[in-house]
Amino acid sequence: MSYERDKMISELKKIVVSELRDRGFRGSFPHFRRICKDKIDLITFQFDRYGGGFVIEIGVCSPEGFIHSWGEKVPPNKVTAHDLSNRFRLKDNDGQWFRYDVEGESENIYEDIAKEVLSHLYEAEEYWENNR
Repeated sequence: MSYERDKMISELKKIVVSELRDRGFRGSFPHFRRICKDKIDLITFQFDRYGGGFVIEIGVCSPEGFIHSWGEKVPPNKVTAHDLSNRFRLKDNDGQWFRYDVEGESENIYEDIAKEVLSHLYEAEEYWENNR
């Protein structure tokens, strides 16, 4: 991994993951789940293979986990947003990438991006609430 990606992950863990934990999410970076009585809320961070950015994908599945079309069962404690074909990307409902490779940006770009992610978590909560 690159230094920049490591810095971004570090800030996400410090700022965003701690908030996710406060909201009842479990798991380890980059996959988190909140297992509820009637559903599982999922959130996954997916980094650009070429560096400099990431998207956040969210989804909802049955409290029993997920069964792929080929029959593989993913248990509740292992399911991720990537398992689902029906998922949603955060950032103003159009799934834009969070970019930390923008030149001339803030000296604290990693912290600023992590805080921007926090400002979009309401989109995830609305999605999870409306897609039970």
